[in-house]
Amino acid sequence: MSKITIITPCYYNEKNIPVTFPVLLENERNFPAGTEFEYIFIDDGSKDGTFDQLRIIQAAHPSKVKVLKLSRNFGSNNASFAGMCHATGDCCVILAADLQDPPELIPELFKHWKNGYKLVLAQKASREDTLLTKLFSGTYHTLIRKTALKNSPKGGFDLWLFDKTLKEEVIRMNEKNFFLPYMFIWMGFEYVSIPYTRRKREIGKSGWTMSKKIKSFIDTFVAFTYLPLRIISVAGIILGLLSIVYAIIIIIDKFIRGINVEGWTSLMIVLLFVSSFIMTSLGIIGEYLYRTLDASRNRPNFIIDKKIDETNN
Repeated sequence: MSKITIITPCYYNEKNIPVTFPVLLENERNFPAGTEFEYIFIDDGSKDGTFDQLRIIQAAHPSKVKVLKLSRNFGSNNASFAGMCHATGDCCVILAADLQDPPELIPELFKHWKNGYKLVLAQKASREDTLLTKLFSGTYHTLIRKTALKNSPKGGFDLWLFDKTLKEEVIRMNEKNFFLPYMFIWMGFEYVSIPYTRRKREIGKSGWTMSKKIKSFIDTFVAFTYLPLRIISVAGIILGLLSIVYAIIIIIDKFIRGINVEGWTSLMIVLLFVSSFIMTSLGIIGEYLYRTLDASRNRPNFIIDKKIDETNN
């Protein structure tokens, strides 16, 4: 008999919860007989009625539903991490509350886990989103594959199943400013990926804002590759060599060929270019330094305000 924990971070999902949870209950019939279920919902600092809706479903199913209310919005990654820390299943699934990732894929993921795979991904082969969203997502995942995690699936993934041993390893690492899906790819375990089409959101508005997307983009590169720092080093060497060449040309023109050098325009161009390069370099270095500082402070990734389960309701 196996137990599966389905972890769902919630942020302004008041209207989604009454629709999503019945779908999850209906989906239980697609699992092998004897499978046990644990649902962990994390209210990530919502200011609407999300927590009230979660309390309703917990009261109706106290033996299988846990609800965590975080003290503020810590972000989807940290909310999911909080759920992992309270999961008791033999395997876990991360599932968004908006049903853009189809829950009917979970039994198939579970089947591969039963066959011995510790990590099973639902790979986004296509998506019913706006052109801008598709462009941003495609560029992001392509860059990750090319520069940081070459074994990551094309198109990325938001729905995945992992064994409890992987869960325990991620909890032990306790990283800061991380992108949770790629933490599992980084560990290097062999995985199976199941392609699917990510649905258009039908209920509510996504809290995955552009600022959060940019932060996720930066977090992923800082956490999994030193390529930005290497680019700074290489660019610095190239600029240094070019400056030596340019200096030699000026000396030749001035003292050997007797040509007066009018350097205002070229000097300003070089100055502006080098200044912008220096500021960009300082910004990149600052991103690495801030994350080092954040890790050294060892603040918790999340703070639980309330916890509701069958032993505490």
